[in-house]
Amino acid sequence: MANHCPTSQAYEGRMRGLAQDYKNKGVAVVGISSNHPAALRLDEYGYTDIGDSFEEMKQRAKDRGFNFPYLYDGDTQEAAKAFGAIATPHVFIFDKERKLKYVGRVDDGENIIKVKTHDARNAINAVLAGEKVPVEKTKVFGCSIKWKYKIESAKKTEAKMNAEKIAVEMIDIEGIKDLLKNKSDKLILVNFWSTWCAPCVAEFPELVKIFRNFRKRKFDMITVSLDAPDKDEQVLKFLQKTYASTKNYHFKSENKYDLIESVDKNWPGALPYTILVKPGGEILYQKSGAVDGVEVRKVIVEYLGRYWEHL
Repeated sequence: MANHCPTSQAYEGRMRGLAQDYKNKGVAVVGISSNHPAALRLDEYGYTDIGDSFEEMKQRAKDRGFNFPYLYDGDTQEAAKAFGAIATPHVFIFDKERKLKYVGRVDDGENIIKVKTHDARNAINAVLAGEKVPVEKTKVFGCSIKWKYKIESAKKTEAKMNAEKIAVEMIDIEGIKDLLKNKSDKLILVNFWSTWCAPCVAEFPELVKIFRNFRKRKFDMITVSLDAPDKDEQVLKFLQKTYASTKNYHFKSENKYDLIESVDKNWPGALPYTILVKPGGEILYQKSGAVDGVEVRKVIVEYLGRYWEHL
């Protein structure tokens, strides 16, 4: 299993179902995550609100109501190597003597509505009945195990992102109004900030991570600096320092009150201020003050979807 993997997430409910349906029949269900958290590229978090660390696994188990042990194997990856796991999810079924009876997929469809063959259930039922498992091995489909050797690749990807061009443009009140109409087909995160605002500066790296997590999907991020118009160099230097290759604007007027009213009548005016805007201009989320990264990701992923679009 893996927190970040859309395929694995699609099967979380079915894993709970297996644990529930067979708990009184002498069957123990155990989930294992063997991914090393540092081996994930930032753009591999596009379908999740949290990563694959041990602490995040505990959060996922709580959020999804896991009724089975969820074990962390990411540091040594010994369990994955011993089992021969290659993807998430990947199922191994043993009899009471711990002899391997089935290895492969949970079933034949990520979309539960389209499932025709319940391979794992069929195998469990056969083992419980003392019969030969009808299909002992199948191929698997899912996200690859994030082995530790992939850490270097993740670092190279981040370095490539850090080398992207960073620019900032001036924008007026009419430009802001047009921007917030969101004529695109993407969910956009808009962050109003300033270099003199300590909470803005503190949260900015997390916002850049969020952009990198979701930018391969129908998502974009826009930053709007409310520094004085003559502080353009200062604004650009900060954006470069934080590797913000987002769409960046610098408000060209000293009149901030017209801006505040135009953006959101519920905005008291304090910085930072962050909103998520759906296509067409409807505000999905708003936050005055520093954002909680997990909270924002959860809103984004619930809107965009946790599973592959083809499901």
